[in-house]
Amino acid sequence: MCSWLEFCRWINFNPHMILNILFTNEAHFTCDGASKTRNSHLWDRDNPHGTVESNFQHLFAINVWCGVIGPYIFPQRLTGDIYANFLQDELPALSENVPLPTQRQMYYQHDAAPSYFSQVVTQYLNHKFANRWIGCDGTQNWPPRPPDLNPLDYHV
Repeated sequence: MCSWLEFCRWINFNPHMILNILFTNEAHFTCDGASKTRNSHLWDRDNPHGTVESNFQHLFAINVWCGVIGPYIFPQRLTGDIYANFLQDELPALSENVPLPTQRQMYYQHDAAPSYFSQVVTQYLNHKFANRWIGCDGTQNWPPRPPDLNPLDYHV
C-alpha cells in the first residue's frame, strides 16, 4: 500500500512523469440524479467519521469512465472482464488522437476499484503498459483515498 507522501515523492523524483500520466476515474450515475459516492469522501478534522447519506435503490444506472481522453459509458455493470475488454478494445480507439511517441511514454493510472485489480486486468496492464501503470500492484501504487492527487477529481 502506498501513502500519499510516497506517491508525491515518486512524482517529485520524476517530475517529467506528471506530463505522461493518463489519469482516469469513473462515476456511477442513476436516472434519478443520484450518483454513487464510492469515490466521494469527507475530509474533516473535526469529524473524521462523517458519513454521506445515499440511496442505491434505482431502476437505471450507468458507469462512466473518463481520462484526459473520453468519456466512455460502460454498457453494463463494471466488472473485471468488462474493464479488461474496455482496456483492450475501447481505450486504443479513445487514444488514437494521442501522438504515438506520447502513447509509448504514457503511464496509465487507476484507483483501487475491485474491477480494476482483477487478474485479467493486471495481466493486460503488465503487457500493454509494462512498468508504466499506476494502481494496485502496478509499477507505482496509487494511494488510498488521495485528496486532489487525481486532476479529474476537481476538473471534470
